[in-house]
Amino acid sequence: MTYKEWFDEHAKKHAKILEKLVDLSDDEVIEYFRFDNMVQKEPDFCKLYKDNKKCHDMEALNCYFCACPNFRFNVDGIEKQGEKMLFSICNIDSKDGAQFIGEDYIHQNCSGCLVPHKESYIKKHFTRNWLEAMKEVPL
Repeated sequence: MTYKEWFDEHAKKHAKILEKLVDLSDDEVIEYFRFDNMVQKEPDFCKLYKDNKKCHDMEALNCYFCACPNFRFNVDGIEKQGEKMLFSICNIDSKDGAQFIGEDYIHQNCSGCLVPHKESYIKKHFTRNWLEAMKEVPL
């Protein structure tokens, strides 16, 4: 599955959940996306939920920005770096981010970064339209 395919599929899942939450306040929507609640009420939102597994090791994981608004990707590549093609980057160059480097490719590795999963970050960047929040992600 390409970044774009995952992105489009995730946008649909996100929108479907938000349709159910139309009567909730913004704070209640953000609370709904807490990991423990999502595992119970939205088991198909993430493939890790079936094993009750978190993608990031943090107690107060919030899944509203499962995909990070600071992530940037291009399925055709962003730029050549020597013999390798760079396909994704962190727009804020998070100190907790890294790169996954293969034989001929480089991808952003966000596994060490917790920024988009903190409720303070989500509240600062919150919109009920996930695609609006993520509009700069696909390059």
